[in-house]
Amino acid sequence: MKIIDRDNKIAFAELELMAESMFGDLIKAVVDTENEIMALNAELHADEEKELLVMGSRQENLWGINLYPEETGDDFIEFDSMINLRPSWGNKSRGVDDKQTQAKIVNIVNSLVER
Repeated sequence: MKIIDRDNKIAFAELELMAESMFGDLIKAVVDTENEIMALNAELHADEEKELLVMGSRQENLWGINLYPEETGDDFIEFDSMINLRPSWGNKSRGVDDKQTQAKIVNIVNSLVER
């Protein structure tokens, strides 16, 4: 697992290597929308979520996504994770239902991945 922040960005080539070594075409990630950090490259989103919680992140700011380095545009980020199921907070799917939150996640990912 790797924690990415504005001081420790990740090269796109490293994402490609992570994908190949773990799942072949994707990397699981959890984004903290408040602290603008991201945990990458664990078998489960829940493992990344746990690590960010230990580091002080708040549950309501953590969102699970998948990154597909071989894809471009909207297909690069997939909003799909069991950790996103939060009916009591208004998120009733495995996706990220709120468009503003989606946009924030996209901006954070794009700022942390060096292309």
